Formats: sequence, C-alpha cells, structure tokens
Amino acid sequence: PLDCPICDQGGECQLQDLAVGYGSSNSRYAEPKRVVANKELGPLVSAEEMTRCIHCTRCVRFGQEIAGTMELGMAGRGEHSEIMPFVARTVDSELSGNMIDVCPVGALTSKPFRYSARTWELARRKSVSPHDSLGSNLVVQVKGEKVMRVLPLENEQINECWLSDRDRFSYEGLHSPQRLTRPMIKRDGNWQETDWPTALEFVNRELRRVRDTHGAAAIGALAAPNATLEEMFLLGKLTRGLGSHHVDFRLRQADFSGTGDLRGIPWLGMKVADIAGLDRVLLVGTTLRKEQPLLAVRFRQAARKGAQMSLVNPVDDDLLMPVSAKSIVAPSVMPATLGGVLKALAQIQGAPVPTMAAELEVDENALLIARSLAGGQKRAIFLGNLACHHPRSADLHRLAQEIARLCGATLGFFGDAANSVGGYLAGALPGPAGLHAAAMVAQPRKAYLLLHADIDLDGGDAAAARAAMQAAELVVAMTAFKHGALDYAQVLLPVSPFTETAGSFVSAEGRLQSFQGVVRPHMETRPAWKVLRVLGNLLEIKGFDQEDVEAVRGECLGAAGDIVSRLNNAIGGTVGNLSAATTGAPERIGEIPIYHTDVLVRHANSLQQTRDARVGVVHLPGSLIEKLGLGQADRVRIVQNGAEVVLPVQRDDRLPANCVRVPGACRETAALGPLFGTLALERVISQEKAVA
Repeated sequence: PLDCPICDQGGECQLQDLAVGYGSSNSRYAEPKRVVANKELGPLVSAEEMTRCIHCTRCVRFGQEIAGTMELGMAGRGEHSEIMPFVARTVDSELSGNMIDVCPVGALTSKPFRYSARTWELARRKSVSPHDSLGSNLVVQVKGEKVMRVLPLENEQINECWLSDRDRFSYEGLHSPQRLTRPMIKRDGNWQETDWPTALEFVNRELRRVRDTHGAAAIGALAAPNATLEEMFLLGKLTRGLGSHHVDFRLRQADFSGTGDLRGIPWLGMKVADIAGLDRVLLVGTTLRKEQPLLAVRFRQAARKGAQMSLVNPVDDDLLMPVSAKSIVAPSVMPATLGGVLKALAQIQGAPVPTMAAELEVDENALLIARSLAGGQKRAIFLGNLACHHPRSADLHRLAQEIARLCGATLGFFGDAANSVGGYLAGALPGPAGLHAAAMVAQPRKAYLLLHADIDLDGGDAAAARAAMQAAELVVAMTAFKHGALDYAQVLLPVSPFTETAGSFVSAEGRLQSFQGVVRPHMETRPAWKVLRVLGNLLEIKGFDQEDVEAVRGECLGAAGDIVSRLNNAIGGTVGNLSAATTGAPERIGEIPIYHTDVLVRHANSLQQTRDARVGVVHLPGSLIEKLGLGQADRVRIVQNGAEVVLPVQRDDRLPANCVRVPGACRETAALGPLFGTLALERVISQEKAVA
C-alpha cells in the first residue's frame, strides 16, 4: 500500500529510500493488493501495519541469532505468508526493541513512540545508559525540550548496534506524573512546595542542628549506584566535611565482611569485547538475561562458537544457550557447591585439595563443572548480582578466586548498576570509622542524605530501611520523583535524571564515559552536583567552588589516579565453614526484576506493562506447593522478620526444593526483610473456596 505519507517510519525507511533513489515515479502494478491482519505483540513493539511487511525475516533471524529465542516466525506459503508470533503470542524478549531497528519498512515500530513525531523533527544527542553496568551508548532523540525516543549508538566495543529494552524504553519515566518539579518541605505533617533558597536553607539549618545536638556521626549518606561519578564524589566530600564517615552506594550488598580484604575495585576482569572469545565460562549467582541483557548476547556468541557454559545458581532460568553443566541449589548451599567444584578441580589437576574443601562431598554436577573448567584455553568465572547480594558474598568471592587460580581463569564481577565501579573511584565509601549501607540501616542515624535512592526499594532490606528512615529526625531526599520518600522524608529536592545533567559513568570493564544533558532540567529541577556544591558552601565546607562538572571530575579522578591500576578482583581472608546448617525453613531467593532495578525504570509505563514486570506473585516449586496443600486459586502468606505479605502462587519447578522466589525492589514485597534468608509460609484459602 502506498501509505508513505502516513507511515510512522516515513523518513527512516530503507525501502522508501531505495524506491525514491532508484525506482520509478509511478507504479505499473494494477492488481488488488493484499491486506494482512494486524498483530498484537505486547506493550513495546507495534505490529499494527503488517501489510507493509516485505518478508525479509530480519525480525525472525534477530530472535534466533541474537536474542536466542524464536518468538516470531513465518507461516503460510506464497502470498499467504505472514510473520506472526509463536508460543507466548507476544514478544517478551528483553531485547525485543531491536526488531524495530532491523525492520527495513514500517511493519514493526515503537509502540510508545508511535504517532508522536517525525524523524526530521528530532535532534539527535549522544548519551550513556544509566541502568546496567555495561554502559551502552545511546542516541537520545529530542523534540523541543522533551525526550521522544532512545536508539542505540553503535559501538562495537560495548553494545555493538543493539540496545536492551530497559535502556530503550526507560525514557518514559522522565515524563511520569510522579516527577518532582519543585522543592518540597514537610511542615506539620503536610507537604508544601517552596523555592530553592528556602529548601536549601532548611537543609543547612537542620543538618547543623543534628550535628550540634547528636554529633557528626549521627549523619549518614546513601547514594544509588546509578548516580554519576561527580555526584557521588561531592556527596562523599560533603558528608566528610560535616565530620561524618558514613557514606555508601552499595545499597543492596548484605555481606561486608570481606571489604577490608579487597585488593582493589571489583570489575568485569576483561574487556566486554573479549567475552565472545572465551571457551570455558562459569556463571555464579546470576539471572544473566535479565540482569545483563547485552552481556548475555556476548556469552551467546561464545556459546555459538563452541564455548562450554556452566552455572551455579539458585534459579534455573533458561539462558537461551547451551549449558554444559549446572548446579541449581538453595542460596545457603551455594558456598558448599563452589567448594565441591574447587575440590573436584584440585583432584582433576592433581593439586593439593584446599583445606576449606577437604571434607566436602563432590556431587556429579560439581564434577561436571570442574571437568569443563579443566579444559579449554580461555576461561573465566563471573559473579552476578545474586552472588553479590548473597549473605556470604565474601566467601563466594574467595571460593571463585581459588577456582580461578587452579584452572587459570579470569575472575570478574558484573556489577549491578551503571556506576558500580565508579562509586569506588568517587570515594563514596565509609571511612575508617564509618558505617556501610547495611549498618546505617541496622543502626539508624538521626539524619540521612539520600541521592537518587528510593531507599526502601533500592536497599537490600526494605523493611529495615523504611524503619530507619521513619525513625530519623531528618531525611533529605535528592530525587527526580515523588516516590516512597513522601512517607518518611522532611525535604524533597528535585534533582536531574541522566538526560538533564552532565556527568560520567564507569562501566564494569573500567571504561570512563562522560556525557552532557540532552535537554534542559525540567521546571525547577537542578543537577545534583550543583545542589551538593551549593549545600557545601552553605555549610561552610571548603572545596565546593567548582565552576563546572569537568572541574569536579578532574578533582575526583586526580585523587583516584589511574583507573586501570585500581581495578583488582583479588581478595584476602579465609573462607568460613562450608557445611551449611539448615533450619528446614523455606529460603527466600530475592532477585531484582529487570524492570524494577532503579527508580527511572520503575516509572516507565510501557516497561511496567510487560510480562517481566509482573512481580506481584510468589514462585514455589511443586514439592513445596504440595506440602502446603495449595490449590490453583490459593494465595500464600509470607512472613519474614515479623513482617508479612500475601501473594498469589505460581508453580516453578526450576527452583530448588524448599526455596521461594520472592522479588525485591517492588511495592508488593517491600514490607518484607532481606533479599535472602528464611521465611514462614502459610496457605490463604481463596474467597471462592471459603464461600463454598
């Protein structure tokens, strides 16, 4: 159909370009043209004009060759051929938006962007993703002062030409009705909008009062790990200038016992581009596809070349690639499982068995993993977010290090946010007498400074974090959104998200990437580094006279020295007891869902309508469902640390026995405690059964 004037892809359609450049000005085709029924593919990809489809099958081949799953396919023959969804009837891949990019015509388009602007109306500006630790390069397209669309900026060393859906569609959060647009102060229990001088003077006065009344140690600062390098640096400098050493960005980390034993900054251990060249890989504690969607593409490339992938994890999610060996165990058993791999590997290599693993039994899965690691030439072991949030993450680190030493593998960490490495470089860490993030929650302070953090969702223990905030005399939330802080803060300062400020992120591979704001700050929003600089001056702290963000970056990195020299995954210390003592109570597996990782993603409307965002459910293995006597319509009461929630049940036999998959970082489970630990479960009979 000749509908170029109304096609949403007009102006960036390859077929249109070729027809205009090389084709005739009119068509000799006079026969009736076929019409193809529209397809519903979900909230992100629009297939409402499939009549335009030219059957190039790029979308099908993208799913098979890159995303690892064939969600679209071609059915029918001849002129009756159609591209259509299979299996789930919608496209649910975490990389689905790339199908829009590879479609050469207007058959597949962006549903959130559809009918909102023409390509020639948009200004193209470069930026960097603020979500996962890969640091994907972006092209942010702007109309006036509004972000309209986000596309990938090709960079073969980082994200190639792809983009995850989280990076592509999270911009919708920028236009959320929950955006904080003016400073707000709580007076007599009621929130009132105010101006910046009044709000900053309030913060200045109250911080001085808390320091003078309770001492500087009563003040703590918590930054989200996707704050910029410059913002974290100034937050740490401000906190120390007040006399406190309580500052941290590792909000979801539970085990800090190995902090003093670290030899440097944990990082990926290699360049991102080198992952595809590995031939032996062990993944520990990671939901890889949802945690690092584009790194999963690199691992998939390695697997296609014959690399053997092994997995030690509490969930058996489909990695969409061949897995040669895996051990799916309860979180409490993960250290012992790695110990078994270590013992088996030592025996295969003919090396002395480390004392820590000498008494362990080696099961078949551990032996298969060890045999895989013993072969090959290029080996690597990676610890994911579930391992880093684990209550014995330091022991997992030490065990992985020993396994890597025995087999000559590289050890790496994925990192859970854009600045997981940058936070160390910025010095947003507790000083010698300072409290880390978990301790600041367990031992409540009188005043908190929060930077980009919705602390009861971004922390590792939601219930304890909320209780600490509510007990404080002063909570200053520097945020772009009106979120949970309305319940416990005394002042809200509207600070800019990544599109409205300049700054830097340091990716998991140690790559420093700086960017500029692509639009002006929204209404009364201000860049956080400027807010912190003004607060430092009001509090009469020296060293807050920087004129621009480059000066802040220079001061930060000048103090940090060369980035590469500080990257080191080595850890000292000894491994604790590996014979896990179990209480018999169900164990929680508290993953962070892909579309709940940070505050911007949680406000992106289209992402929250996807299948991956449906988190208000608890997953139980069949054995536990039968033990509790749960029916199809029943719900279950989950009790943790005295708090409880009631959720519907979904069966998932990929989980270890006696384990419960309860997501974190979502309102439905925010009343519960740590991401890992024991739970009590109780059947809640459905209303229909109760009436019957």
